Amino acid sequence: MLIHPWDAARDDAEWQQWLSARDFGQLSVNGLPGEAPYVQPLHFAYDAGRAEAVTHLARPNPLWPALERNPAVLLSVVDDYTFIPGPWQAAPDGPSEQGTPTSFYAAVQLRCTAHVVDDPAEKAALLNRQTGHFQPEGGSARVAADEAPFGRMLAGIRGIRLEVTDVRAKFKYAGKKPVEVQDRIAAGLAARGGPRDAGALAVQRRRRVL
Repeated sequence: MLIHPWDAARDDAEWQQWLSARDFGQLSVNGLPGEAPYVQPLHFAYDAGRAEAVTHLARPNPLWPALERNPAVLLSVVDDYTFIPGPWQAAPDGPSEQGTPTSFYAAVQLRCTAHVVDDPAEKAALLNRQTGHFQPEGGSARVAADEAPFGRMLAGIRGIRLEVTDVRAKFKYAGKKPVEVQDRIAAGLAARGGPRDAGALAVQRRRRVL
């Protein structure tokens, strides 16, 4: 992922705060020799304090042999994306038709070492961490090995602890453009009100360069 200086996260707090509100991404695993990489969409729970994310997948998932051969993986999260028409990006003193269309988006890529979790008690603890993240209000029975109602189901899944070893974060929101152009884009997003425009506008306004 190319990251220009004006698109880079200003500090770790920026990408961590953004990621704390997101928990769905794509896990990329290097394929076995001669195979394409595996890309698995999944929910995860990220713990900044432990510098790790936890998730689980069904035991029949075909990526396991590749993951075990090479545990270096990438968890990619992309959100607050939208299309920016060319005229919105035109120079303040230039023809509108000469503006360059582009995309706005935020992306955080976590390079990780994957640790497969097969011990029933450890899997139960991992699942309870995930459930606590997604369902803090409770309402579901806790998972415990060899105990109903979920213990017998543990054999059908494998847990994954993703130990974060490096982070790349990008916030592409016209950070290099003149203030007039940034304001024009913000006005265009507010007026258009597309399905993902509000999220993009919020990030663009927060990162607006004066």
